[in-house]
Amino acid sequence: MFLGTGTSHGVPMIGCECAVCTSADPRDKRLRTSIIVETSDGTTLLVDTTPDLRTQALRHGLRRVDAILYTHAHADHLFGLDDVRRFNALSGHAMPIYARADTVQEVRQRFGYAFVGGKPQGGGLPELRLWTIGGPFCIGTQEIVPIPILHGRREILGFRFGRFAYLTDCSAIPASSLELLTGLEVLVLDALRRRPHSTHFSLDESIAMAARIGAAQTYFTHMAHDLGHAETSAGLPAGVSLAYDGLSLAIGG
Repeated sequence: MFLGTGTSHGVPMIGCECAVCTSADPRDKRLRTSIIVETSDGTTLLVDTTPDLRTQALRHGLRRVDAILYTHAHADHLFGLDDVRRFNALSGHAMPIYARADTVQEVRQRFGYAFVGGKPQGGGLPELRLWTIGGPFCIGTQEIVPIPILHGRREILGFRFGRFAYLTDCSAIPASSLELLTGLEVLVLDALRRRPHSTHFSLDESIAMAARIGAAQTYFTHMAHDLGHAETSAGLPAGVSLAYDGLSLAIGG
């Protein structure tokens, strides 16, 4: 499920009265970008903890998270981490966190109060267990393949779960990563806006990359307020759609 499909500002943006920010179409209301993946063995995986996490959890009745995967440590993907303490209370367990080594370090720095003396804390603080991603790994029975991508000059991660791949905040995909994206049923890809941007694919770049990867269906996410859902969707090629908050997909193994 898509918990959020918006850029770092969200849509509507504060103080904006453009046609998309004032739209009555619920698909134009975009919280910050995040997804939930429910695997075949019932494991619930959260990708990124946005500043909107509490709102997203309440809106979609999210009561369980078994592990969190981070694409990178920018504020719009990380700063809802403190709300994880509620999932600690619901489960009675520490939360496993999986991320690149640089993201693990940033979590420790930005949420240092949760690691007093270098050790995970609890008792009103988020209780976290940090794991560094070094290659493909499993959570439960689900294999997860990290996909290195470029967010401007910064290398971050996308993830592949079986025939589903999730690549947000993406401006380029190395050839070695493209080799990891064959045979997809569903691809989720960054598409910020129509105009070029230094750290994100533009709409045209995303359309071209979707055609190159060749998934059966591609959904765009991390969208700014100049991509109205209905208007933009009308101009997309077959097999390409805009995601929206609350969209759920059923994907084969």
